[in-house]
Amino acid sequence: MLSVHQRCAFAGATTVTLALLVAGLPSAARAADTPDLSRFYGQRIKWAACEGYGMPEDLQCGKVTVPLDYANPGEGTLDVAMARYRATGKSRGSVLLNFGGPGGAGIPQLAFGGEDFMHLTNGYDVVTFDPRGVGQSSPVSCGEEAYGETDGTTDSGDPQAALKALRKTADECAKHSGPVLAHIGTVNASRDMDVMRQALGDKKLNYLGFSYGTRLGAVYAAQFPKKTGRLVLDGVDTLTEPLSEQGLVGAAGQQTALEDFLTWCTKDLACPFGQDPRSARKQVVQLVDSLDADPVPADFGQEFSGQDLVGAISQALYSRQMWPTLEQALNSLLQDGDTRWLMQLSGGAALPDTAGSTKPGGRAAADRQDDELTVTASPDGGLVDPVDVPIDNLPAALMAINCADDPDRPTADQVTGEIDALRAEYAQVSPVFGEYRLTQVLTCYGRPKGTDYIRDEVRDVDTPKMLLVGTRGDPATPYRWTLETAERLGSSAVVLDNKGDGHTGYASSKCVHQKVDDFLLYGSLPDNGSSCAPPDSVD
Repeated sequence: MLSVHQRCAFAGATTVTLALLVAGLPSAARAADTPDLSRFYGQRIKWAACEGYGMPEDLQCGKVTVPLDYANPGEGTLDVAMARYRATGKSRGSVLLNFGGPGGAGIPQLAFGGEDFMHLTNGYDVVTFDPRGVGQSSPVSCGEEAYGETDGTTDSGDPQAALKALRKTADECAKHSGPVLAHIGTVNASRDMDVMRQALGDKKLNYLGFSYGTRLGAVYAAQFPKKTGRLVLDGVDTLTEPLSEQGLVGAAGQQTALEDFLTWCTKDLACPFGQDPRSARKQVVQLVDSLDADPVPADFGQEFSGQDLVGAISQALYSRQMWPTLEQALNSLLQDGDTRWLMQLSGGAALPDTAGSTKPGGRAAADRQDDELTVTASPDGGLVDPVDVPIDNLPAALMAINCADDPDRPTADQVTGEIDALRAEYAQVSPVFGEYRLTQVLTCYGRPKGTDYIRDEVRDVDTPKMLLVGTRGDPATPYRWTLETAERLGSSAVVLDNKGDGHTGYASSKCVHQKVDDFLLYGSLPDNGSSCAPPDSVD
């Protein structure tokens, strides 16, 4: 049976041939060749005020229903949560936002960080969503036990124990996530976006994607070139490098960003690591090692380990604007043993540990089997209440989506034979982020092979011009990925060179912000290769 992405590629490559071959066949025979998605493309969104503490009064929420499996649309559905700010001026339709991740829920980010996008309401409804497997949209989870299994996986000294832990993690994720786990990933999320486009009433998709959202936008352009409108990709992801290489690049970039942060921090008397940058770097490594050996108590009965600290720091390093908050969070940990600030940085403090809990009419139903919590999808595939989103949804979805998008799988012999060399390579690149990044890469072991569609088919897209923004000092998506992806996408890609620092440019550079808004609102593109100076420089 053809996979979803193979069906898409096959359909796109053979449309004319099939039309000729089946021209004389009855209509019923033609319909059998392609799954009938008309009921999904015929829906309209019912918008209402968003519910929940602190939600802006003018933010509206809704949903679309999509097939669990596009190849077999009768085998179940799930709902995708959406939110929007209405256009204040004359609307030309909608612009859809994805804030990255993978695994980042769009609705809370638009709700509490939407001020950056209000200028776009001069011409658009500004819309976002929680992708399948994320946030309120059938959220995946691995449960508490899985993270205990993988802590220290790469430095256990026993390759067989590492293999066992990785298999256990894969099993726990499958047990706690339900049917959506087999159908998660960018290829299906892109197809969901086309259902959203139609439900929003837009002939073409206008889109602004950040970080991982650039991968999602590029896949959409490849799958639906004739439905692609004005596309902006900021903080451009790679389409070709395997996860193992991405891990090294990410670890190196974050190590550089950490050293920059510590140089800044040690100029402040309030810096918890003193005033010597070299000593501060050593202290961070010691703190991570200490917490891995002896985690401290955290909210909701959990523990906070060194790898939890690394995850929180990595999130805060994406933007210089977060540095004062990171400094304060580290002070709270070291002076008071308070992990709440750091947990907020990593996206997990505001939610209780409710992996698999249910609400009436929600997606998840919890069953006790052998005293362990398992999760199964409810028949209606409905949305999950925000308070019932599993606390580990972000890391669980990040792993699931990255693995679903990557066709490479290490064999048992490769893991056991190469883990020591990989540990050394990652530790050399980053003594702080090396283990964290390597563990993320290895978690694909024991999971089904991912799609090769992105690596093989997303190229030379036949779309209108799109804008790609690359930032020279980006710790997560290096500038060379922007150039490589632009070359791969072909003549449609226009590159804007942001010479500043930080992950993505829209929020940190007025120049980038203006050029992106001008393109989305008015269709005005900068010249290919034009640049924006650093924020503290004169444009």
